[in-house]
Amino acid sequence: MRHDETRTLSPPTTGTPTPEKPAPGPSPWVLRIVTVGLVLAALNLRPAITSLGPLLEEVRDGLHMSGSVAGVLTSVPPLCFALFGFTAPRLARRFGPTAVVCAGMVAITAGLLLRPFLGGTAGFLAASALALMGIAVSNVLMPVIVKRWFPDRVGTVTGLYSMALALGTALAAALTVPLTDALGGSWRTGLAVWAALAAVAVLPWIPFLKDRRGTAGQPAGAPAPPVLRITRSRTSWALACFFGLQATAAYITMGWMPQIFRDAGLPAGTAGVLLAVTMAMGVPLAFVIPRIASRLRTQGPIVLVLSGCGLLGYAGLYLAPAGGAWLWALLLGIANCAFPLALTMIGMRSRTGAGVVRLSAFAQSTGYLLSIPGPLLVGVLYQHSGGWGLPLALMACLLVPQTVAGMLAGRDRTIEDEC
Repeated sequence: MRHDETRTLSPPTTGTPTPEKPAPGPSPWVLRIVTVGLVLAALNLRPAITSLGPLLEEVRDGLHMSGSVAGVLTSVPPLCFALFGFTAPRLARRFGPTAVVCAGMVAITAGLLLRPFLGGTAGFLAASALALMGIAVSNVLMPVIVKRWFPDRVGTVTGLYSMALALGTALAAALTVPLTDALGGSWRTGLAVWAALAAVAVLPWIPFLKDRRGTAGQPAGAPAPPVLRITRSRTSWALACFFGLQATAAYITMGWMPQIFRDAGLPAGTAGVLLAVTMAMGVPLAFVIPRIASRLRTQGPIVLVLSGCGLLGYAGLYLAPAGGAWLWALLLGIANCAFPLALTMIGMRSRTGAGVVRLSAFAQSTGYLLSIPGPLLVGVLYQHSGGWGLPLALMACLLVPQTVAGMLAGRDRTIEDEC
């Protein structure tokens, strides 16, 4: 065989290029660390709120708060979630989502550690806002990190993260009073102890401080995706209203339900456990409700069931708060699972990933803004009426527009069609 024939049999050097091998994914150990970080972070996204409810009476007495000021305190979480949640995508593009979540855990640690010892209502509110700022940015960026590191297991990891969030919510409600008693009986120590859990949550994120990649691995500083005119969509507004009204109910429950039970004659420890029962209902239902919702063309029937449980729970708190306390706690726990339903509908009401991001940011931030007056108004009504009749009537009335908004948001359509 001649030399030129040998060359004709060799692989061509021009034409269609040889496909490149895909870049190797992260190692299993890296994914395990990220998973641990997600679980620990999720455990810390609610204790700053639910640890306060069982000790709210002691905090009010210790800081000489009126009922109206206590209402302001219960309105701080949705305010911070709305304001700081808007900044999370921009911070993630600049510094990377993992670095922002790490900073969020540091802020939670500092806020929880400082707020009982700053010596006044203003200091308590400021330190609470610091912790809630960390919660807000972390809450928004958790789904981004899940999609970035686990693109083929989004559902599984999201379920794990949702369970950890519900578990942290329930544990803080149930254990705050026993921990306070075990540590000497001071409400300041009982609230500050939760900073230890937040400090542990910082550690898994430290190795990823220099990771500047976003949702799909793009470098930080990349331009934002094209803007979807989401305010032209009726579904997006319905979702925002539904999200805001369910958040109103949730923060009223977390902030005031233990006080309702204490005013009915139940001890503080039992009131905290009842709140824990309400919050713990989100652990199993966080898996069940999204699965059912994703199999239905419209989610209106689920909205009706959840709202019905809420109405029964509020009626029970009015008629027999102590006699049926455990049943009312269970019913309100089911009603509060409108939160995972809202998140599921956000994912179903858009055809594209960019649309889901825009819809999530709009619905959550707008919704949290809408939820701010609710807990404050409950505090004012409680102070001026001297009982829980008017506050409970307000909570029941708010379920009506929540149901209507949920029915509209649950229709089988997408925001791209409406925009």
